[in-house]
This record gives sequence, C-alpha cells and structure tokens, in this order.
Amino acid sequence: MASLTTRRRMSAKAVDNFFARLAADNPEPKSELEYVNPYTLLVAVVLSAQATDAGVNKATKALFQIADTPEKMVALGLEGIREHIKTIGLFNTKAKNVLELSRILVERHGGEIPREREELEALPGVGRKTANVVLNVAFAMPTMAVDTHIFRVSNRTGLAPGKTPLAVEQELLRVIPKKWMLHAHHWLILHGRYICKARRPECWRCPVSEWCKYPDKVLAPAA
Repeated sequence: MASLTTRRRMSAKAVDNFFARLAADNPEPKSELEYVNPYTLLVAVVLSAQATDAGVNKATKALFQIADTPEKMVALGLEGIREHIKTIGLFNTKAKNVLELSRILVERHGGEIPREREELEALPGVGRKTANVVLNVAFAMPTMAVDTHIFRVSNRTGLAPGKTPLAVEQELLRVIPKKWMLHAHHWLILHGRYICKARRPECWRCPVSEWCKYPDKVLAPAA
C-alpha cells in the first residue's frame, strides 16, 4: 500500500503542467527585492532574513544610493550602515555582517561577487538559501533557494515533499523539468506569498489547483 506521502506526490506530468501554467501567467518572474547590481542583491538578501522585502526595500533605497559597491560600504562604516537599516529586524547583527562581508569581498575577491556557492557561504550572514538566491538571480544559475513559502508550497501541493529545506531543495532539483528551473524559484515564492498562503490558502483562485494534492482545499473566500 502506498504511503501517504507517495499518494500525495505529483506525477511528472502534473509537475510539468504545474509550471507550464505558472509560466503562462507570469513568463518573466522577478525578485521583489530592489537592487542595482550583484553586490546590492547580496546585501538585500542578507538583510531580508526575518524581514519583509518591502521593509528591506524601504531601508536600502537610500543606502544603495551612497553605497552600491563593497568599497563604498566599507567606507560608510558600521555606524553609517546601522543608521540606514535600523528599521529592519536584527539590524545590529546585520550591519556587522554587511560590513564584514564587504571587507572580505574587497580583500579576497577584488570587490566582485563570487559565483561559487562555497565561497558565498563563507561570507558572514550568508547561508545556503542566500547563496542560492544570488546565484539564481544575479548569475542565472538554476538553483533553488527554499524559504518558508517554497517549503510550504512544495509539501502542501505534493510537488516535492520533504522534512527539511535541504530535502525539499534536492527533491525540487530532481523533479522540476530543466526548461522550468531558471524561474522556478520565483514562481514558487510568489505563489506561496500571494495565493498558497500559510493560514488560509486561496485555492478558489489558484491557477494550479487541478494538479495540487492538498486534501483540504479552501474553495471559497471567507464570508
């Protein structure tokens, strides 16, 4: 007898249809973080941990006007960074990480953003998820950064069930057809953020509902 997880797993055909529909609705999905180059993207993603993209964008608008390179960020200094990002959660720790990663980029990488995950993860405040975002968005690599939205969507729909973010990431890389991989990360994030929401998924307006294996679909908005 098939396990519950197996019964709720999408077929290969369903996975392809799932992404084909998301692609039809949004052919060129973009990050909602605002940035001007790979370096500012890296900083924005580091700042976005436990914060909203909107909150980060509000804080970085002025920051990136005066510090859009590692060299300029180092020159701005800890107090200057802290002053610009003080509206973001954990801003003291994040300011220290941004300053230190900027110093390392200048000293070890000539001010350039490395294109290897291991080198990115060696930077302060940069974990696997952040590294994957930078590789995908800045360098068009087919990586999968599993945040809370992607983790939820993957498990709820049966797309890529897994008990940990790493397990979900590895399963997504296995099941998603190559033709969809470049944008899959953003399609899933946006789907989880605006439709497949944590508390009450809006299944009644979901474009991929017919392939979703979630047994408790919400078929109408709250009265």
